[in-house]
Amino acid sequence: MCDRLSVRASSLDNYTLSMPHTRLKLRREQLVIAAAYLINVVGVATQLYSSPLYWKQPYHTSKLTGAEWVKELINGHHDRIWTELGMRVHVFLAFVHELRVVCGLEDGKYMKLDEQAAIFLYMCVTGLSVRHVGERFQRSNDSVSK
Repeated sequence: MCDRLSVRASSLDNYTLSMPHTRLKLRREQLVIAAAYLINVVGVATQLYSSPLYWKQPYHTSKLTGAEWVKELINGHHDRIWTELGMRVHVFLAFVHELRVVCGLEDGKYMKLDEQAAIFLYMCVTGLSVRHVGERFQRSNDSVSK
């Protein structure tokens, strides 16, 4: 049995050695081309995956900021603030005043108290997600959820 295996192994070596030199060269070239193609595909996939990290684009680009939208609601048609925030103008202004006086809340470093109250009321009335409210007020998700 061992003799048969050794005969088969030696005949396989003879077959490999008897292959024409051009076939071996062609096979090596095919392997090199396949490896180069694989490396190219991996490189392109890496570039496509990482491109958003390098091509930064501002997300909140509306001309109307959240504070400006709240001012528009206060100074605009009286039914509009009712539709968006669920209360009339005088009630909203009294609510913000009570938050200042009774609760001792103050304007934040980057956001005034009336905008913070409007975000809270808008989320209560509409039931929208933090992402949608952030888009409406042109604020980050972190700012809206605090």
